[in-house]
Amino acid sequence: MKVLVTGSAGFIGFHLVKKLVESNVNVIGIDNINNYYDVELKLSRLKYLENQSQNNYKFFKLDICDYDLLKKLFEENKFDVVINLAAQAGVRYSIKNPKTYIDSNLVGFHNILEMVKLFNTNHFIFASSSSVYGLTENIPFSLNNVTDLPISLYAATKKSNEVMAFSYSHLFNIKTTGLRFFTVYGPFGRPDMAYFKFVKAINNDEIIDVYNEGNMLRDFTYIDDIVDALEMIIRNPPKNIKHRDSESTAPYRIFNIGNNKPIELNKFIQIIEENLNKKAIRKNLPMQQGDVLKTYADISELINEYSYNPKTSIEDGIKKFISWYINYYEGDSK
Repeated sequence: MKVLVTGSAGFIGFHLVKKLVESNVNVIGIDNINNYYDVELKLSRLKYLENQSQNNYKFFKLDICDYDLLKKLFEENKFDVVINLAAQAGVRYSIKNPKTYIDSNLVGFHNILEMVKLFNTNHFIFASSSSVYGLTENIPFSLNNVTDLPISLYAATKKSNEVMAFSYSHLFNIKTTGLRFFTVYGPFGRPDMAYFKFVKAINNDEIIDVYNEGNMLRDFTYIDDIVDALEMIIRNPPKNIKHRDSESTAPYRIFNIGNNKPIELNKFIQIIEENLNKKAIRKNLPMQQGDVLKTYADISELINEYSYNPKTSIEDGIKKFISWYINYYEGDSK
């Protein structure tokens, strides 16, 4: 099996490639290495993968917005599975930099869809987001919830990905799986995420910004649980199914991937404090534009289909992240 992972220098992409390479899968990774956050961290991920691989992994610096280069890559490789994790991330960043999201998350995503169609890829998997649920009050977030009221452009692009992918699956019978990720965290994580900022600031005796006084719920999901689910999904593409309120039987599925155990942000901060043996210096702030009060994944479909079982508690996950953080930034691992 030959797999293409876009966004392979990103957080989830890096861990997925690592797991696939360890499982002796042939992987090609692509990434544009943009500077949305620390480029050195992305390069460290790539260096780790390069050192680990046994001639079953290749990386190319390539932007999915570049149609011609993308087509050349597909012409030279027959991919059994394409996993699109390349996207401009970040809810707040999308408010100030909307064009970046249109380019990467819409134009780039369409380019990938075209390649999957043109070169008859067996299974297409793509990253969506829990952000598509917007301000819904139906808890936990179910796949039956309405998701047509996004409150950020980032969320709107992710919802657009879902409907674009469905149309291609329906029209061209492409086996397609979309994944709504819920607050993924862990080693080599994204520095723009709250948990990363909190650990850095508390460790350095700096102020942390706590929105809505910490009265928010998040379904934090450890990266290893995400990758375990992805590996199962890769090997089991969806079959044609009847889609509700339609005549379509496209081989298309959407799943929530979360921990199914949301915790309050204040509790999350407390766990970090206990692991660092330091108290946070807090600056309480109101809710930010585009943010949501709670995320909570209903993962029953993923359990029923793949026997998915997230194993990592928030206590163990934070402990592992902080251990990596201290080693990476204060040790000799870079």
